[in-house]
Amino acid sequence: MSTPFASSQPPLSPSQLNALARDMLEGAFGNVWIEGELSGVSRPASGHLYFALKDARAQVRCALFKPKSQWLRFRPVDGMRVLARGRLTLYEPRGEYQLVLDHLEEAGEGALRRALEELKARLDAEGLFAASRKKPLPERIERLGVLSSPGGAAVHDVLTVLRRRFPLIEVELLPVPVQGTQAAAQIVRMLERADASGRYDVLLLTRGGGSLEDLAAFNDEALARAIAAANTPLVCAVGHEIDFSIADFAADLRAATPSAAAELLTPDRAELWQRLNALHARLSLSQHRAQERRFQRLDTNLQRLQAQHPGARLLRGGERLSGLNARLAQAIERDLLSPRSRIERLQLRLAAQHPARRLPKLEDRARIASQRLRWLVVHRIERGAVRLAGLGRAMNAVSPLATLERGYALVLDEAGMVVRHASQLHVGQGISLRMSDGVRRAKVQGD
Repeated sequence: MSTPFASSQPPLSPSQLNALARDMLEGAFGNVWIEGELSGVSRPASGHLYFALKDARAQVRCALFKPKSQWLRFRPVDGMRVLARGRLTLYEPRGEYQLVLDHLEEAGEGALRRALEELKARLDAEGLFAASRKKPLPERIERLGVLSSPGGAAVHDVLTVLRRRFPLIEVELLPVPVQGTQAAAQIVRMLERADASGRYDVLLLTRGGGSLEDLAAFNDEALARAIAAANTPLVCAVGHEIDFSIADFAADLRAATPSAAAELLTPDRAELWQRLNALHARLSLSQHRAQERRFQRLDTNLQRLQAQHPGARLLRGGERLSGLNARLAQAIERDLLSPRSRIERLQLRLAAQHPARRLPKLEDRARIASQRLRWLVVHRIERGAVRLAGLGRAMNAVSPLATLERGYALVLDEAGMVVRHASQLHVGQGISLRMSDGVRRAKVQGD
């Protein structure tokens, strides 16, 4: 008999069943977007964020893990409506399905931001933000038109910086609302009137920081097109440094803050004073040098004028005449004395060549030469004697007679030839024995 639980398949454990359910959930669903109200928000020491998203009839458990939980630009609290994106999975320890999120934003701001990104992409594709169409700011700004709320902090910051840096700029406040449903239209009308007037060198559109909804007027398409169509260069400084609006991209120049915009539009008074002092010093130096050049020209002209004075010319003529007279006297004296001087020089040269003067010198040279010749002869004889003695010693060392003096004798045959081998002799043959002190005859007797 079979039980009600009998089956052909073995039973599954809870973990196996959860694993199957998890695989089915993750395989059937990709990333999903969900909008709902936060409930039970919890951030433990691990830094992860856990909460539930609910509506009037249901709720879904969600988890946003670190570090994405630390990148949020808002603080999640219970009751806040948010827009989330994540993947559906199963939390096996409790057998509950949940969403593991990779993105979380406030619901209203998220929709507004997506619309803003779509508008930005469309206007950028039209070339409204192209750098080629942006107008450069003039080098010197005399009149500045500021489009902003009269009571806002942005206007106060701008005026404070302008007074500190360069109070000579004429500033006109063009009052417009910077928040609300009609703000964008009123800003457009004021911008068009200011641009058409041609009064302003530059226009500044500015307001303080705020949420994305607060800055909605500056993300208006009509305002962006009006900024791009304006002939007057326009600087936009909306919100804080991290805030960007459509007006920022359409403007000719974007400043991070209202104060930064005022600094971009004005030179520093201290730097201008420094430049002015430098220019004044250069001007003074230039004037001093020009005055010196004029004085030098005056001195030169005065010297030339004095040189052309008749008295000066007569004085120079008299000096020249005196010089010519002196040269003439010297020439006459030189011409008269020249033959006599030449004869005296020739006589001195002739006396120097007289034999009586040359013989002592020649005798001295002959005596020195004779002494040198005798020295050379004696030296040559001594060198020859030394060399001859050396050759004698060398010859004596190799002479046969020296060998005979040591007790040896030369054997000569009857023809007087030296006998070198015993085979050259036979019995009864007459031989001669040459010794150091003479020659003796002998006869070979036997072996």
